[in-house]
Amino acid sequence: MNRAIVWFRRDLSLEDNQGWSLATTTAAEVIPTVVLDDRLLDAAGPFRRTQYLASVGALAQSITECGGALTVLSGDPAIALADLARELSADAVMWNGDVTRFARDRDSVTARRLRAGGVVVDTAWSTLVHPPRSVLTAAGTVSRVFTPYYRRWSDRPLAGHAEPGSATVLGVERDALPAHPDPPQAAGERAALTRLEQFQDHVDDYEHTRDRPDLNLTARISADLRFGVISPRVVVRAIGDSTPGRRAFVRQLAWRDWYAHLFAANPDLVDHCQQPAYEHIAWQDDPEEFAAWTAGVTGYPIVDAAMRELAATGWMHNRLRLITASFLVKDLLVDWRWGEQHFRRLLVDGDVPQNAGNWQWCAGTGPDAAPYFRVMNPIAQARRWDPDGAYVRRWLPELGLIPGAAVHAPWELGPLELAAAGVVLGDTYPGPIVDHAVARDRALAAYGAARAAAPSG
Repeated sequence: MNRAIVWFRRDLSLEDNQGWSLATTTAAEVIPTVVLDDRLLDAAGPFRRTQYLASVGALAQSITECGGALTVLSGDPAIALADLARELSADAVMWNGDVTRFARDRDSVTARRLRAGGVVVDTAWSTLVHPPRSVLTAAGTVSRVFTPYYRRWSDRPLAGHAEPGSATVLGVERDALPAHPDPPQAAGERAALTRLEQFQDHVDDYEHTRDRPDLNLTARISADLRFGVISPRVVVRAIGDSTPGRRAFVRQLAWRDWYAHLFAANPDLVDHCQQPAYEHIAWQDDPEEFAAWTAGVTGYPIVDAAMRELAATGWMHNRLRLITASFLVKDLLVDWRWGEQHFRRLLVDGDVPQNAGNWQWCAGTGPDAAPYFRVMNPIAQARRWDPDGAYVRRWLPELGLIPGAAVHAPWELGPLELAAAGVVLGDTYPGPIVDHAVARDRALAAYGAARAAAPSG
């Protein structure tokens, strides 16, 4: 093979990149390319769009150091890549696969157009530890229960490091990368590796600290994994399994693979419940309560602090994602799809299988779902995971003078205590928009009614 185009998508690095390795070992010349697709850029939201563009810029620098240049195209990938292949007499176009319905439809159209022009299409997998359909039950399906899936996932050997070949790296000047503000976090492979190295100082305690948003001890590489500026296999090799904390962290990558594998088998999970009975829950879907949730003014400080951090930064700690999702679905009885779409747009690491999969888990509608009667108590969660209230005070300055864990339930304070803290409930900070105990009973009734009405078998 003489000349191949490598289409970078959500695999924006050269290290342990199977698509890059495939191209550079089978072609004499390679043309690294990205296609800026407005359909994705417009849907990304400001944080993810900025992080993506900055990550593309970092990739371009890495390619420059290889003696080539990144070719930037704009528009429909099927048209842009076919035109580029024809113009440059490319023999092949190669890319790493993806699992979403949008990606699969796009890739199918692109492949058909390229092949019609006599161009070879070849794909690899580099965004997951193990590729789809590689971790299956004896019946040849993806397990709907995580624990047996995890056992099979753990037993599967890790693929070898994908080494680049000796192809000459070319570059063709086309479109310019759009200007963008500074990204939410430093972009590119070097920055991701630095974050991973820094996390090594804390990973052995991960099983004990992972749920504490006040401590800021998580790896903060979720966006790096989202854009593929670091390979998940690189992470697994670096972390290893020598301590319980390290095993607990690697287990999170198994969850990531599991959701991707489930979506590869059934991409409709993005907007359909895996448990069909729950398609008929009588959601309240109150638009004013949903607006209060998105704005962080529900009157529940742990929920409000998390939602305000999301709106300001595009990031939210995983434990807080569970708390805020449970509150929306179970306390406010709002359809999980409303929350999933809101998170997907704002999260810098927004990833369809992970986001929709976790929302279905919180809603109790997905595979290996939490029992429908499990409803997180936002106050109990806050007192357990933000015991001194430090996280809440960081994002709710209006409650900053309330000491300790009392900040998690300001309505329980007396008038003198509230006055001393400068808090006027209903004025400087809202009272709770729902009573958790009442809301819990309402949610259980709605779920129970849906289950009772579902056809048996």
